[in-house]
Amino acid sequence: MFTIGDFARHGRVSVRMLRHYDATGLLRPAHVDPSTGYRYYTAAQLARLNRVIALKDLGFTLQQVQEILDEKVTTEELRAMLRLRRAELEAAMTATAARLVQVEARLRSIESEGQMPSNDVVLKSLPSVRVAELTGVAPDFDTIGPVIQPLYGELFRRLEGAAIAPSGPGIAYYEDAPDGGVLIHAGVEVAVSLREDDGLRIVDLPPVERAATIVHRGSMETVLPTIQTLGRWIDANGYRSTGYPREVNLECPDNHNEWVTELQEPVTKA
Repeated sequence: MFTIGDFARHGRVSVRMLRHYDATGLLRPAHVDPSTGYRYYTAAQLARLNRVIALKDLGFTLQQVQEILDEKVTTEELRAMLRLRRAELEAAMTATAARLVQVEARLRSIESEGQMPSNDVVLKSLPSVRVAELTGVAPDFDTIGPVIQPLYGELFRRLEGAAIAPSGPGIAYYEDAPDGGVLIHAGVEVAVSLREDDGLRIVDLPPVERAATIVHRGSMETVLPTIQTLGRWIDANGYRSTGYPREVNLECPDNHNEWVTELQEPVTKA
């Protein structure tokens, strides 16, 4: 048997924590000396300790840990639970990281208030373009990323399966969804006949007589200052927006920070 100190060292936990687990009934010592009150543990109890620590570190409360262990779940069931919990935490971490990037972009917009780099904006007409697209809905613009990225992955898988090669850049565009969210169109330019098959649509985007355009460099999580620069230019030069800007992916390397995207916002003279 191990003394509580030896057991703590082998389990890589503190003696205080073991005493707490004993008090809550989560991990009782195998033996308590009736005369000294010293706690003793067996090597076999390391298995339960490992489960307690793993579940706790994955965000389960001690009460939840107790309930899980008391149900005597199998090792495979426990492993599946841990994998699921890990996936949930990883998703939360990814969402938090994206939120921090958006906060940084918002701060840069605040810092650039009053600046008007008009040479970045170009007025142009846009020809009609044929795209293959899949659509999805995001609750708001802050949550577009987690929706549009899988859409593009699925889009390119379907095009490859249908032996359709893109003939131009990716083009994303947006509309107001009926429920108040954002309807996302994840598209790429193609040169095939119009069709619609199981959600995959080949459609012609109409020409735009006049669009205010600006090039954004970096990931789309940092696009806010560029969008607001475009908006300030539109307002200052006597134009009015007539829709959401299209996003044309000019360069899309693996490093999202090196992306080059042209925003094309349809406008009319105010």
